[in-house]
Amino acid sequence: MILIRSFLILSVLSLCFNVFALSKNTQTEVTYLKDNNKANQIPYFDHRFRLDAQLDEITLLFYHKAGSVPVILVRPDGSKLRINNYPRDRVEWYDDVTFDMIKIKKPMPGPWQVIGDVADNSEIFVVSDVRIEVAPLPEIILAGETLKVEGKLINGNLAINDPKFRDVVELDVKFISTNNAAYDNFGSETVLLTTFRDDGQELDEYPGDGIFTGEFELLIPAGEWIPVYRIKLPMATRELRQKPILLQKNPISISVDIAKQEGEEHLVHFIIDDNFVDPDSFVFQGKITYPDRQDEAFSIMDGKGNERIEKFPYTEPGVHRINVSAFGKTKNGREFRLVVPEFSFNVEISDDELLAHISEINSSNEEISQAELQAAEALAIQQKAAELETLAAEQQKKQWIIIGIGNLLIIVIGLGIFLFLQRKKNR
Repeated sequence: MILIRSFLILSVLSLCFNVFALSKNTQTEVTYLKDNNKANQIPYFDHRFRLDAQLDEITLLFYHKAGSVPVILVRPDGSKLRINNYPRDRVEWYDDVTFDMIKIKKPMPGPWQVIGDVADNSEIFVVSDVRIEVAPLPEIILAGETLKVEGKLINGNLAINDPKFRDVVELDVKFISTNNAAYDNFGSETVLLTTFRDDGQELDEYPGDGIFTGEFELLIPAGEWIPVYRIKLPMATRELRQKPILLQKNPISISVDIAKQEGEEHLVHFIIDDNFVDPDSFVFQGKITYPDRQDEAFSIMDGKGNERIEKFPYTEPGVHRINVSAFGKTKNGREFRLVVPEFSFNVEISDDELLAHISEINSSNEEISQAELQAAEALAIQQKAAELETLAAEQQKKQWIIIGIGNLLIIVIGLGIFLFLQRKKNR
C-alpha cells in the first residue's frame, strides 16, 4: 500500500513538473518568435525600450491620440528630449496630428523611456532599411490604358503590415522620359501618374492589408519611359527605379464617312492595329455628342478582324464628338482597358440648307427692320410728347412769374399812396 501511494505521489509530481516545464518552454518560444517576427524592430514594452551601442542611427515612430501633445523621450542618463529642446545636429523631429517621428544619430546606449499618450502599437524602426517592392510592369503596355500596380513596404526582410503606417508615408508613381529622339515622348517632362493607396478604394482590394495599390491612366505620349516609385517619409525619401519600358501607341484609330442630308447615316470606322493586340477580342463602349450637345451612348459587342463600323443618324450640320473606351487582350493574353483619344468630325451645311438658311435670315432681318421702324416711331412720339410737356411747364412758369410781378407792383403802389396821404394829413 505504501509503495502504491509513493508511486502515485511521484507520478503527480512528475506530471506537475512536465506541465510547468512545457509551459515555460512554450512561453520562451512565443517570446522569441515575437521578438524576431519583424526585422529592424526594437522590442518595446510599457513605454520602455533598450538601444544597443552598435546603432549608428534610428528612427522612432510613436502613434498617439489625435491632438495630444508630442511625446518626451528620457535618455539612459535621465536627460530629456522634447519637441522644443533637442540637439539639432543629432536629432530630427517630425510632429504630426497622430504620430511623432524622431530620428537620432548615435543614440545613447541603454534603457530609454517615452512619456506621453502613446498608443500600444507604437514601433521603433531602422528607417534606413525601409523600401518598396513593386512587380515589374507588363511586357506590352499601350498608351491610353489604365494599369493597376501593387507594391509592398519592406522593413529589413519582412513586409510592414501596420495599417497606421500608411499615414506616415506617401508612395508615388512617376514616369521619366529617356529622351530618345526615336520616340514620340522625346523632350517630355516627368509625369506624376498616381499615389499608392491601401484604403480599399478604387482598385485597392482590401484596406489595411499592407498591399499598396496604384492605379493610373497612361494618357501620355507613346515612347520609352523609366518607371520610378518613390517612398516619401517625413524625414527621408527612397526611390525604386525599374528598367525602361516601351509604351506602345494607342492601337485604335477612327475615321468617318459623313452623311450629306437627312435620311442618311454617318459611318464611323474603328480601325485596330494588331501589332500588339488581338483584334478579335475587342469590344467598345462610348458616346457621341451631337452639335446641339445631346449625347447618345453606344456599344459594339460583336465583330471580328481589324475593323468595326457603327452607324449614327444625320441630325443637323455641325461638329460631332466621339468618346470611346476599348476592352481587349494583348498578343500575350493580358486583358486591358484603354481610352481612345476623342475624335470629332464636322458636318457641313448643304446648298439647299444654306439657301433656306439665308432666306430665314433675310426674313428675320425684314421682321427686325419693321420692328426697328416701329420702335423708332414710338420713340419719336415719346420725345415729341416730352418736348410739349416741357414747353407747357415753361409757359406756366412764365405766367406765374408775371402774376407775381403784377401783385408786387400793386402792393408797392398801394403802399406809396398810403404814405402820401398820411404825410398830407399830418401837414
